[in-house]
This record gives sequence, structure tokens and C-alpha cells, in this order.
Amino acid sequence: MGTITTRDGVGIFYKDWGKGQPIVFSHGWPLSSDDWDAQLLFFLDHGYRVIAHDRRGHGRSTQTGDGHDMDHYADDLAALTHYLDLENAIHVGHSTGGGEVTRYLARHGESRVAKAALISAVPPLMVKTAANPGGLPKEVFDGLQAQLAANRSKFYRDLPEGPFYGYNRPGAKSSEAVIANWWRQGMMGGAKAHYDGIVAFSQTDFTEDLKKITVPVLVMHSEDDQIVPYADAGPLSAKLLKNGTLKTYKDFPHGMPTTEAATINADLLAFLKA
Repeated sequence: MGTITTRDGVGIFYKDWGKGQPIVFSHGWPLSSDDWDAQLLFFLDHGYRVIAHDRRGHGRSTQTGDGHDMDHYADDLAALTHYLDLENAIHVGHSTGGGEVTRYLARHGESRVAKAALISAVPPLMVKTAANPGGLPKEVFDGLQAQLAANRSKFYRDLPEGPFYGYNRPGAKSSEAVIANWWRQGMMGGAKAHYDGIVAFSQTDFTEDLKKITVPVLVMHSEDDQIVPYADAGPLSAKLLKNGTLKTYKDFPHGMPTTEAATINADLLAFLKA
């Protein structure tokens, strides 16, 4: 485990385990690299080098007050890949991390990259606009910011207890351990980074970024995603990508890398080996 320092003085915490072809994991909001435990151990066991970092303001990285936007997220990821001198890397992003990976590929090029995967990811654009009529109203995201500002700890219990893992669905069996781990990761990060991050993941338009990407990309999304609605996300991203493949799940939750790790890991591995 280590830390790199970005050009603007932010310390980015990262894990780097194993040898072999590198897989770089970018986590969702407001979590940390710990959210990839099930993937890191699985792919490490399958002979890959696994790398995951805590986004600026999240987890064990610096709780800086600025730079909480997709350009900085992508630049931080680029700084890490350059520092580790990664070649032929596979980038996997979940939710906001999918936006980070998309912006990284478009902004910094694909010379170090072999493939990518976007899981329950926020591209092309979450917020409703004239050009994106299927998006969610801005008021939805304003409400998230208000809840965070009012009582972040309670907000970070309500999300995993409900829509993030689909525990609000009839017959769903919730896991207190999974909920508590989500809360723990969230509360490790900084309120300012998380508050600004809501704007970053909801209002960034990745349409042109997706069009620039030429490496093979697996887009994995569930029709029952309650955080990033399916119809305005996965299928649209897959169409915009030059070499995109859409893998649809029927009733998995947004947090499917955790609750459905066996399926997600197997599908990812098949894509990597194809």
C-alpha cells in the first residue's frame, strides 16, 4: 500500500497487489478502494496484478477542499498509472468510477490501456436536460446534497439500507455487515468532497468522451438499478462506444459488485480472457 502526491499536492492512497496484467479499479461515490474487496481478491487469485485507489477526498486520500470534478479525478488516475508505469492495463469503474474511467480514457489516451469495463456507471449523463430528456431532474441531486449537509451519517445509513443494494425490494434479505461497511467507507471520506461529488457524477456529460474510446469496453448494468437508472445509462453508453458490449442483468442492484460478486467476477473474467 502506498500514497502518491498529485501536481496540486493531494495525497492519493492506493493498493497494489500481485503480478501479471494490471487491473485498475475505480470506486463509486462516496466509498473507497475497500469497496472492491471481492474483486481484488478474486482477480489476484486468477493471476492478475490488482490496483485500487481512494479518490481524492475519499477514504484515506487527502480531504482536500477542491478539485472534486471529473477532470481532476481522471488526472489523479493518470498520475497513478504513470507513477506505477502501467502497460496493457484493464480499467474497471463502478458508478462514479465508471465516469472517472471514461474521462481518463478520453482525456489521457489509450496507450497504456487494453480494455475497460463500466459497471452500473453514470455515463453518458445522469441529469435531465433538453438533450437528455430521460435523465433525472436536477432537484433529485439537490435533494441528495441537502440530506448530506443535514445529517451525513444518517444519509449514509439510509442509502445502503435501501436503494443502493436493493434491500428495499420485496423479499430482499439485507445484510447489516454490508450496510455497516458502506457507512464506514463513506464516513472515512470528507463531506466537502462528497457534496461536490454529487454534482460531478450527476451533471458531467460523457457523450463526447465515450465517442473517443476505441478499446473494447464491457458495459454492465442492471434493469433494476435504482441509483443510475438503466434506460438512460448502460444501453446509451454501449451505443456511443466504438467497441462497446452491453451485458444486462434483470434484477441486480446498483451495488451488484458486492451483492452479486460471483456473477460479476465471472462475467468480467470472461471478458478479460476473450
